[in-house]
Amino acid sequence: MLCMKKIVKLTALLLAALFLAALFPAAPLVPTAQAVTQEEIDELEEEAKNLKRQRKQVEQDLASLRDDRSTMLQRINLLTQQINITQDEIAVTESKIAGFDVLLAQTAYELDENQKEEERCYALFCERARVMEEAGTVSYWAVLFQAESFSDLLGRLSDIQEVLNYDQSVLDNLRDIRAQIQEKQATQEDLKADMAEAKATLEEQEADLESQREESNALVEEIEANIEEYQELWAQLDAEEDAIQDEILEKTEELARQMGWGQASAGGYIWPVSTSKRITSPMGGRNTGIPGASTNHKGVDIGGVYYTSEIYATKAGVVIKSELSSSYGNYVVISHGTGNTTLYAHMSKRLVKEGDVVSQGQVIGITGCTGISNGPHLHYEITENGSRVDPLQYLPGYIQAW
Repeated sequence: MLCMKKIVKLTALLLAALFLAALFPAAPLVPTAQAVTQEEIDELEEEAKNLKRQRKQVEQDLASLRDDRSTMLQRINLLTQQINITQDEIAVTESKIAGFDVLLAQTAYELDENQKEEERCYALFCERARVMEEAGTVSYWAVLFQAESFSDLLGRLSDIQEVLNYDQSVLDNLRDIRAQIQEKQATQEDLKADMAEAKATLEEQEADLESQREESNALVEEIEANIEEYQELWAQLDAEEDAIQDEILEKTEELARQMGWGQASAGGYIWPVSTSKRITSPMGGRNTGIPGASTNHKGVDIGGVYYTSEIYATKAGVVIKSELSSSYGNYVVISHGTGNTTLYAHMSKRLVKEGDVVSQGQVIGITGCTGISNGPHLHYEITENGSRVDPLQYLPGYIQAW
């Protein structure tokens, strides 16, 4: 009799547990798979903070130079740095958005799996509850009274306890799954909020970038419109480009010695962009109408591009320069052998660094309008036997647009 009271009590406890589970779900569990990806998101957040600090410093420097014509080159340099930083910020934000996409997809999948498991466990529990309701306590009395011996009775009691333990495990599993579902639903809402915030930030950054490009273009337009007044500035730019060319020749000769290269063969170039063959400015003298003003264009300009066109290495080689200058903006120089180099200027983004070995056709940057550049285009130069040559002889099918 005492044993039966215990059995009835355990049955009551089982039903009470069901009621409590509905009122007090278990503590939520954090999905393990999310933690690793979230760590990557946190790293991107830290990178974004660092870029924001850099951008603020550049903005302060620009503010101190604004409306001072004597510092025009410094302003253009700072604007180019600002553009570079903003583009890096955009890249970080886009990476965050991509990360949130992955987390949302993963959470949605896990949530769907949890809901399916909950349905299965709930159906199982309902079946167990139905059986218990139909059997009532009579089934437990029958089990005990049908015992043929004391040892048989103990065995039957053990069987009953196993049944009760099984029912409790089903209930516990159902409660845990419900907690996981609630946790994932909360995570899903948080991720959606983070995604919306990141997209809003991206819109602001893209607007900032457009404004910075417009300001940079306006400065170049002012210089071009007042070319006589800015003759000294043009002379500085010419001197800078000549100094860069001298450094290029020194580096390519040094690299040739290190690599054991012989004299490079002429030609063998491909087009540096695939989106346009419009030449907006040829190599050589350009008539400005102002005596003494710089008219020496050291390469060709390829127009008809925006800020997204890929730039290709026109010949295999080694990157010997990848940096920023006042005149060229973001530019890359590739050495193809003794005395043979190509230069790619005004990039919005450089994708290679000094020392990189590149193959012909490899993407080395993205077109833009950094440096002394009015509107997006690619400035392209070729040096053979140590001297600049006209790239148009190696650019078949070009369209004259000057």
